[in-house]
Amino acid sequence: MSSGYFRFKQFTVRQELAAFGVTTDSVLLGAWARIESAGTILDIGTGTGLLALMAAQRSDARIVAVEPDCNSFIQAGINFAASPWHERMTLIHTSVQDFRPEAGLVFDAIITYPPYFVDSLLNPDQGRARARHTVSLSHVDLAGSVVRLLAPAGSLHLVLPVNEAQMFLEFAAAQGLHCTRRLLVRSTPATPPARALMTFGREAIPCTEEELVIEKGGRHIYSDEYVSLTKDFYLKF
Repeated sequence: MSSGYFRFKQFTVRQELAAFGVTTDSVLLGAWARIESAGTILDIGTGTGLLALMAAQRSDARIVAVEPDCNSFIQAGINFAASPWHERMTLIHTSVQDFRPEAGLVFDAIITYPPYFVDSLLNPDQGRARARHTVSLSHVDLAGSVVRLLAPAGSLHLVLPVNEAQMFLEFAAAQGLHCTRRLLVRSTPATPPARALMTFGREAIPCTEEELVIEKGGRHIYSDEYVSLTKDFYLKF
């Protein structure tokens, strides 16, 4: 489990109970996803609630978050209740596979940092294993759930390691979801891309490809692009 808390400019994320705490990947996704005009947003596997909180800061949407892990569910509830946007945030203790929203409710945007370990050994910590291993949510199940819950013109936003992202592209296409935007993230100019941030929709249109380098001038010397993307959240910027 993570310890302590992580303070952002407009909210604080407590993370001592959650299977995973705040990560750079999640912050990048929460800042990059185009969700500002969405009326309804679903956060799948909310964990600490970080992505839902970032979405609340960036939009006026009604936000629903689902979380199957008991400790993470409790943690997200604490973080939602302490936020300025708690009145339009709903947290449900369930997996997305079992989630059945109220009649007629679909989502303009779905955001998630899904489990990604496919062939690796399970972490002995069951909470961490469920949070990061596809045993709890396969890519096929995720794509199928998104198709069921996404509005006709809605968009899915997620982050995955580069290799797993390529696998998810195939599963998504089989479900009629097409990548429309992709950002490859490098830690430094000399390292290969490690993460892919992706947006999917139902319409097959050309995918916009971009790259982002986090540190350009050495340790903790951040690129202008990284600062610009995350400055509304990180205190250090």
